[in-house]
Amino acid sequence: MSKAGDFIKECGVYYVLTVNGDFPAGRPFGGLVELEDGLYISTGKGKDVYEQLKAHPQMQLIALKAGTRSWARVSGIAKECEDVKVKERLLREAPILQKHYPSADVPYFATFRIEVVDAQLC
Repeated sequence: MSKAGDFIKECGVYYVLTVNGDFPAGRPFGGLVELEDGLYISTGKGKDVYEQLKAHPQMQLIALKAGTRSWARVSGIAKECEDVKVKERLLREAPILQKHYPSADVPYFATFRIEVVDAQLC
């Protein structure tokens, strides 16, 4: 796993920033999986973040380690991923998601692959 991916997973909570019209939008997330081809996040298809990532795939992940001043910022391009195996892995590695998505095949469960363009750790 990459240093940025490891760091974000250690933090537990990280923030997803998207383009929302003329302003950025940020919200906390909790589940993250890293595979060979990028980082994967999930959301519901009825949420604003889903629509924002579809309309403007440029986004960032930001995490701050609790009790420190250590942080990570990952800039990337989001692309929706329909692979059930990726969804199953997200549910397995981030069990908190199971309260929102009881299985990988629920129709409102969306996943995005984040193609990392830049990663910073401080």
